Amino acid sequence: MIRAFRTQRWICPTCVYRQRRVQRGLANVAAPSLSEDVRLPLASFTAPGSSCDDRILRQIFDSQPFWREFSRRHSAQLSSRRAGLFRNKYLTHPEGFQEFAAATLQKAQKIVAEVLEASTVEDYKLIVRDLDRLSDLLCRVIDLADFVRVTHPDREIQAAATKAYGLMFEYMNVLNTTTGLNEQLKRAAADPLIGGTWSEEERVVAQILMRDFSKSAIDLPPAERQKFVDLSNDISQLGSSFVDSMAPEKEYLAFESSRLKGMDPVLVGQLTKWGKVRLPVVGPTAGLALRTVHDADVRREIYIANRTAMRSQIQILEKMLMRRAELAKLSGYGSFAEMALTDKMAKSPESVSKFLHALSRDNAAQVQQELSELLRLKREGSTNCSAPSQLNPWDRDYFISSLLNRSRSKTRTPDFLSAYFSLGTVMQGLSRLFTRLYGIRFVPRETSPGETWNDDVRRLDIVDDSDGHIAVVYCDLFERAGKNPNPAHFTLRCSRLISAPEIAEAAHEAGSLAAAEDAVNDGMAAARDPHTNELYQLPTIALICDFPRNASQDRPTLLSFRDVQTLFHEMGHAVHSILGRTSLQNVAGTRCATDFAELPSVLMEHFVTAPEVLGIFARHWETDHPLPYQMVKEKLSLDRRFAGTETEHQILLALLDQAYHSALPLSPDFNSTNTYHSIFTPPTASLQEPKGTTWQGFFGHLFGYGATYYSYLFDRAIAGRVWKKVFGEGRESISAERGARFREEV
Repeated sequence: MIRAFRTQRWICPTCVYRQRRVQRGLANVAAPSLSEDVRLPLASFTAPGSSCDDRILRQIFDSQPFWREFSRRHSAQLSSRRAGLFRNKYLTHPEGFQEFAAATLQKAQKIVAEVLEASTVEDYKLIVRDLDRLSDLLCRVIDLADFVRVTHPDREIQAAATKAYGLMFEYMNVLNTTTGLNEQLKRAAADPLIGGTWSEEERVVAQILMRDFSKSAIDLPPAERQKFVDLSNDISQLGSSFVDSMAPEKEYLAFESSRLKGMDPVLVGQLTKWGKVRLPVVGPTAGLALRTVHDADVRREIYIANRTAMRSQIQILEKMLMRRAELAKLSGYGSFAEMALTDKMAKSPESVSKFLHALSRDNAAQVQQELSELLRLKREGSTNCSAPSQLNPWDRDYFISSLLNRSRSKTRTPDFLSAYFSLGTVMQGLSRLFTRLYGIRFVPRETSPGETWNDDVRRLDIVDDSDGHIAVVYCDLFERAGKNPNPAHFTLRCSRLISAPEIAEAAHEAGSLAAAEDAVNDGMAAARDPHTNELYQLPTIALICDFPRNASQDRPTLLSFRDVQTLFHEMGHAVHSILGRTSLQNVAGTRCATDFAELPSVLMEHFVTAPEVLGIFARHWETDHPLPYQMVKEKLSLDRRFAGTETEHQILLALLDQAYHSALPLSPDFNSTNTYHSIFTPPTASLQEPKGTTWQGFFGHLFGYGATYYSYLFDRAIAGRVWKKVFGEGRESISAERGARFREEV
């Protein structure tokens, strides 16, 4: 009934594979001259498309001195009193998480009592909004705590957030098996005098809640309902452990330096000690070795170690899969996939299988063409290869890299393309694009002491031309020691209308109406709709990337085109939350079917390739000359040269996800490694995975996207159609009319 929103954490192939690059060749490129003496006005919400906001937006990301001055001047105007994280009044200290959870629990228990005691028609008319508020209260703690426990650098705060998360998650599962709530909701929905008065939004939420109750063993005896709670808690704990504990069986491999010919000799020298190269088997260095080392036997050894997880990790995974299968069986489903897909666009495992196999057939010819090209290249250098007639998995990246390097030598260098994409310029471009499409813009905003988890985090308020302040985005975009390198989007709080009774209740507790609007939302962002004067809690989003900072403080970070695509993709998730203003939390923003949630982000990958879009922002950091689009065409041609094999890889992962969430884990002889190898072998796969690998132990999406990993491929197909039908394959990519159509109809 009540669902914690699974934050977009390592959400999709685009996010998870676009990690930090080893080569930081742009570290010393000069930046535009940005004066430190520019007067810094407070952000204005009254000047749509303000050139001042636009200029400051670029400067806070491109000039470290400007950012420090912006922060210093604005901090001086603010109270010296420390604010809580995200301005949440409870989160000024680690113990505040427990206080936040306790206060929320008290409010939730009050709502539960009111719903269970409802007896009049007027009581029942409010039941959907009451249950939606109950869901929102729990998610306020769960979603925020989930972000903090995996992102905050302070271990004490991480531990406090984890404790609060566990407390509220368990209570949520108890509520999901509380029969009285389900019975009251069904009673209200069955009465036309009550259901007939509900808005369309309320009717949709009522259906969502009743469906979720039915998936929670609600009709079973008390012992089985308690088992549902226990299994759900186990799955949450096992899943978190699975994601957090990923590690290879061997952390390092040792080689004679002479065997690493082809790899950057400077890097090899840095890794050499006592005549041996100590090579990490996971991470950027291992990836570089697989792309550049000439010795196929060395690449094979690295490949196998890179794809062999610790045995304990496999045990955690298999236990989680078994618990999920048990949960589904308890709830009356044949498999967890069947249970998970009932409310998705695909509807059933059979439909997903049909989609994936059809896509595989359509993709097969391109895969064979690409692999044949790689095999020809391998044969050309057969003196260095032990099996020139066969292409192995550890050959793929090496020969792709060799082939692309040949092609790049005929074109401009990637570094030259990056000169047109300073981080500030790209953020400026996103704001300009969204202004043209949706009438919203990014406004840099000061932060209070303690509001962010690091001083490097920028706050952007999202302002609508018509509706005013509609969202807050916290941007943590630069790399630093100890930070997870994976790009991610987290929805910390969804949109929701805050009712007048809630404000009155908060005023009673706070002692004044003036303080009520702040208290009713825990101090976090809220704003009144200028047309209706209704108070809304604002979507609050954290955007995480890991872009390298320039070594010189007065020079900007320049992004590779792949990094630009990453930022557009992640901002697609964010804009989905931003534009999804609703009265009820259960249908806000990205709280939709998982296999629809990727659509806005995948669609943004089309926008970043359109000359019409690039023309509104992509300019050389030093000369201000516009980007020659031919450079982008050349880059895209190279990137798409092996799109077939990449698509095949995603199909295989989606098939593996479906197999793991079938009824297989209930079998006494279930072995996740055997299942993995049955899929990653011909004819399903084009290349034979070597025996002994256990890569499934690194497949973190199995927790957050269990049974729905196909969503990225599914939404890629939908996004292609939307791009063609709505945006004219780019010709209408900055059209306000087409943007409004997409916003309203999709």
